[in-house]
Amino acid sequence: MKIGFDNEKYLKIQSERIKERINQFGDKLYLEFGGKLFDDNHASRVLPGFQPDSKLQMLTQLSDCAEIVFVISALDIEKNKMRGDLGITYDEDVLRLREEFERMNFYVSSVVVTHYNGQSSADTYRSRLERLGIKVYYHYTIDGYPHNVALIDSDEGFGKNDYVETTRPLVIVTAPGPGSGKMAVCLSQLYHEHKRGVKAGYAKFETFPVWNLPLKHPVNVAYEAATADLNDVNMIDPFHLEAYGKITVNYNRDIEIFPVLNALFEGIYGESPYKSPTDMGVNMIGFCMNDEEACCDAARDEIIRRYYYALCKLAQKGEGENEVNKISLLMKQAKLTTEYRKTTVAARERKELSGVHSAAIELHDGTIITARTSSLLGPSAALLLNATKHLAGIPDELKLIPEYLIEPIQKTKVTYLHGRNPRLHTDEVLVALSLLSNHDENCQRALDQLPKLNGCQVHSTVMLSEVDQKIFKKLGVGFTCDPVKKGK
Repeated sequence: MKIGFDNEKYLKIQSERIKERINQFGDKLYLEFGGKLFDDNHASRVLPGFQPDSKLQMLTQLSDCAEIVFVISALDIEKNKMRGDLGITYDEDVLRLREEFERMNFYVSSVVVTHYNGQSSADTYRSRLERLGIKVYYHYTIDGYPHNVALIDSDEGFGKNDYVETTRPLVIVTAPGPGSGKMAVCLSQLYHEHKRGVKAGYAKFETFPVWNLPLKHPVNVAYEAATADLNDVNMIDPFHLEAYGKITVNYNRDIEIFPVLNALFEGIYGESPYKSPTDMGVNMIGFCMNDEEACCDAARDEIIRRYYYALCKLAQKGEGENEVNKISLLMKQAKLTTEYRKTTVAARERKELSGVHSAAIELHDGTIITARTSSLLGPSAALLLNATKHLAGIPDELKLIPEYLIEPIQKTKVTYLHGRNPRLHTDEVLVALSLLSNHDENCQRALDQLPKLNGCQVHSTVMLSEVDQKIFKKLGVGFTCDPVKKGK
């Protein structure tokens, strides 16, 4: 994998930029943190070299002066909204994130429940948090938000919200997912701080789109693909162009809301500190790309990955047709087809030759390894064996797991566990290799290659089982698959 991003430079200049913004306002800065503070796998995929926890590592340099406020919508609590990548509800994720931050020696001061309108589920959640010693505040639904500025900027608007007590100069406002109300919490706090004579400011930290990259740069297009379900659209910031004569990139929601924000800033401060949505941001990620072509390649691959993800969601759940159409259009605009992904081509060629479902992996040196479905192994399991054998220098014809060992496992799966598919999955293959490794040097050598798969890419001509997806994720392998269900 070619490295295209200077992570160390990012850690340095990003923290410096945030310190500058704190000093700009005086007493306190409310920093709305969009995206993921850690587990930012999208950023690490499109910017090779960016670490998934880079933003968290950057913030550790500011931990002595920072505190964290979590925001969660009462509406999301009520409907048990899930994080798609982790499979847990937003309310549980707040607790997970709190533990992670505290483990990193961050001060987590409180949780704000937004869009509160007397929901019993929110009350129950508040009681649960308070039993854990966590401060909880309510922010209410404001009629006409965000356009009724006169009401919002009054005691009947922001004034009705609980004042969130904070003690440090940098307040990081974050949430488990989009639509939680982070910006409204920040603005509400500015209103309350102003009434108390505190000089507080607001800034926004959104990783994407990258404001100082071209509108149609693959990294920015990849962000559009990633947010196809939110209908986010990258746009030239017209306010920045008018104010400074410079082209910068933002996205539709921030551009649409900026006139309202400007009016709110003027109501709170007397004048607005910002001339454009771009001005509000502090993101320095665009200055840290040291191999633009490597980042472009990775971003194009990510666009295709998002396309396949949307196709599979449509095939499985009947949801997301608009996502598919939008990403398809983005691919056409970028003159991109699925054949750009080498593993897609290789897997389909192997399927055509063998007549059965197949899979392919691209190793870091560019080598393509393929595998097909057999009576004993699924294509992902066979691929894992073939790839590790290649990396270990083990002859392809050598069978690491003998048939006599696979057959009893298959019998158990079908006879006792009532499974329909007798073939071994990736986890079962790894367990078998582990057992054999005690007395088989080749099996141990194959297992030793697993770390080398981190960052490699896989494509399957059939949708992966949940267990195969989990194993690939744990190994750090990026994967796509055709929207074809097993048995077809």
